Amino acid sequence: MYIQIKELCFAYKRNDKLTVDHFSIDLEKGEILAILGESGSGKSTILRLLAGLEVSAKGSIKVDNRLLGDEYTFVLPEKRGIGMVFQDYALFPHMTVAQNITYGLKKWNRQQKKQRLEEVLDLVNLSEYQKRYPHELSGGQQQRVALARALAPNPALLLFDEPFSNLDANLQNKIREELKVILKKTGTTSIFVTHDENDVRALTDKMVILNKGKMIKSGRPCDMLSLLNEKVN
Repeated sequence: MYIQIKELCFAYKRNDKLTVDHFSIDLEKGEILAILGESGSGKSTILRLLAGLEVSAKGSIKVDNRLLGDEYTFVLPEKRGIGMVFQDYALFPHMTVAQNITYGLKKWNRQQKKQRLEEVLDLVNLSEYQKRYPHELSGGQQQRVALARALAPNPALLLFDEPFSNLDANLQNKIREELKVILKKTGTTSIFVTHDENDVRALTDKMVILNKGKMIKSGRPCDMLSLLNEKVN
């Protein structure tokens, strides 16, 4: 398996209950996973643990047979090779599109940066916007810049935290379609956290349902969402 997450546990300080309670999942390379759950279910905390922004109390994380964290090992966030697209995009307002995208390529030489910038701008259909600043872009364009920046270093794993929540419904549908094409074209293994079933239907190969930090079900989106809707009805 390309991604192996085993028995991951985490609790915030001054909290007796586990925010993430023995979470385990395996993913093949190029698979797209959705973690579905209500606010406070521990979805975003799982992403923070994978990115190295929090340290687990128990469990292990492996990506491409590389151990990133367990009880004795902790790889720093900047050395994990994991990209993240935040809910608010987190673009640097004083930097152009090109500068935002190449920000994480500090160890690349000038020619490598130029070539990679052209590749990812073409991938997200923003080749003509590299000299613009974030405030000169629409919400959908800003989202694509955030995606391009995350893809630029060729991450082993890409994480998305409610990436469409700031977009209107019509734009959400368009961006979902574009994003799935891009992720499948690049073969990028990805994990989304969301509370929106439409994200799951449009984008993912596999899903898990999280409740109070525990994974209560996992499977294919088409099967899982049908069961959920049957229970609601």
